[in-house]
Amino acid sequence: MGVKVIIPTPLRAYAGKRDSTEVKAGTVGEALGRLTTEFGELRKHLFTEDGKLRSFVNVYVNDEDIRYLAKENTPTKDGDTISIVPSIAGGCRTLFCHFCTRRKRSSAR
Repeated sequence: MGVKVIIPTPLRAYAGKRDSTEVKAGTVGEALGRLTTEFGELRKHLFTEDGKLRSFVNVYVNDEDIRYLAKENTPTKDGDTISIVPSIAGGCRTLFCHFCTRRKRSSAR
């Protein structure tokens, strides 16, 4: 048994259309690392170029926000569930959204 990682709908296209996967990991960081090793396309959607978790990606362990725990060093144990929840704030701020594969139309025309 391992840690179950729930993959949100916008990211499933980068994870073989899977809604979840199970990984062996002692921390949230290890679990996300194994997830992005298994599904390489996910890395750029979850992490910045310098390897930090993107600010609009929220991660929970058993419904507890890791920002209020030990962040990526939050320990995990067999049977835990990690949920990845992208922030939604009424649309994208950039012309190219990390969760979309299409270029956004410019609002200034």
